[in-house]
Amino acid sequence: MSECREKVSLEMFQAMMDVCQQLSPKFLLLVLVGVAVADKRPVVGSYSAPPSSAEYAEIVKDDRVHPTAEGYYTLDMETENGIRRQESGSEGGNQQGSYSYTAPDGTPVHVTFVADEFGFQPESDLLPVAPEFPHPIPQFVLDQIKKAEEEDRGTSYEVPSGRYTYA
Repeated sequence: MSECREKVSLEMFQAMMDVCQQLSPKFLLLVLVGVAVADKRPVVGSYSAPPSSAEYAEIVKDDRVHPTAEGYYTLDMETENGIRRQESGSEGGNQQGSYSYTAPDGTPVHVTFVADEFGFQPESDLLPVAPEFPHPIPQFVLDQIKKAEEEDRGTSYEVPSGRYTYA
């Protein structure tokens, strides 16, 4: 019985080795072809930054007065390609300044700004401007708006308590 078991085991082992020998070169060839054909481009949506094609300009002016304890500072920078930034800060995080550069189409861009409790407020000839109202507002409309405001002042509004009562 033992001799039969050894014979079967030996035959099974030899059969498995034959399959592995036949499969192995094909599998190896398939893997090599897959690696050779694999795309080398970055995956769309990957977290890496795209390759940079930016040209770097040398800084020709960099005058800074670092912030004091009260928040006062100044900054005056300029690069060799004409980019310029001037800024100053004061108490409460208020800032004012300007920056200028030449757009890719050759248009000179100049922006002045104030940043304070009312937010960032840029001014430039290149910023869009809201169109004027197309026609004057009739007096009866203004009267109705005024009347509605007066009525609203006369009514009281109770803030909901957030509780429900069951009847």
